[in-house]
Amino acid sequence: MDLLSVILIVLAAAIAAWLGYLLGKAVMKQRLKEDVEDIRKDAIKRSRAVLSGQFSEQLAPFLPDFPWKPTEARFIGKPIDFLVFTGMDDKAIDEVVFVEVKSGGSRLSSVERSLRDAIKAKKVRWEEYRVPEKATR
Repeated sequence: MDLLSVILIVLAAAIAAWLGYLLGKAVMKQRLKEDVEDIRKDAIKRSRAVLSGQFSEQLAPFLPDFPWKPTEARFIGKPIDFLVFTGMDDKAIDEVVFVEVKSGGSRLSSVERSLRDAIKAKKVRWEEYRVPEKATR
């Protein structure tokens, strides 16, 4: 094999490698573009689900199957959605109900579970705090 043949083979290999690199780069760029589009679509879908859940939480007292009077429910948000003061409309509260609203397949968070467990274990109490007179002047 003469020197010219070797040079042509090396040159052909270099061109093939360069074209492969460019083709690979174009394919990766297209995949990245598709991945970004998929990630954006997924983010929008999740955002809508979160917003829908938050809307449902605040709308819950006005739904027909909500078992308490909407006027006796107070939205808290975190770590529990509502406190319901049954009897408040009649000026005699006889029960305080902690209500967590869930939609779809959502589950209690670890904080919500710990609150539920504390309430079930009757680790609930009444405290009164009085602002010092010096602080109100």
